Amino acid sequence: MRRRAFDPQTDYPLGSRRPDLVTTPSGMPLDDVSLATARSGALVATDVRATPETLRYQAAVARAAGRDPLADNLERAAELAGVPDGELLEIYTALRPGRSSIAELDAWAARLEAQGAQQTATFVRDAAAAYIERGLLRASVYPTDS
Repeated sequence: MRRRAFDPQTDYPLGSRRPDLVTTPSGMPLDDVSLATARSGALVATDVRATPETLRYQAAVARAAGRDPLADNLERAAELAGVPDGELLEIYTALRPGRSSIAELDAWAARLEAQGAQQTATFVRDAAAAYIERGLLRASVYPTDS
């Protein structure tokens, strides 16, 4: 049986209209995700996370509805779905105003690119440029009191 092509105009919400497109990170079909599956131990905590594919479908739905900023965020989320939680927290912390130097943000962007997260790397570089413009980077050298 051939799977029908995804249509972002008509297939939302995915869970009810196209559950065949939604799986857990371990590959379990959405229809198999239940309390009974969890009680049996077949469903683990990481299986309740969204997969990159599901996030890309959601991004296509948002874009089709004219919600480009939301679509961009969902596409970045798809890129980051495989990044370990600790690293995500480090990136989040690095992006807080005054927490990083330009070199540190450039290093994060390069690291993200190496992991295939092109849009997120661009986001980090755009944030760095905005921080330069607004004076929100961490100073490399602190002035001494006179």
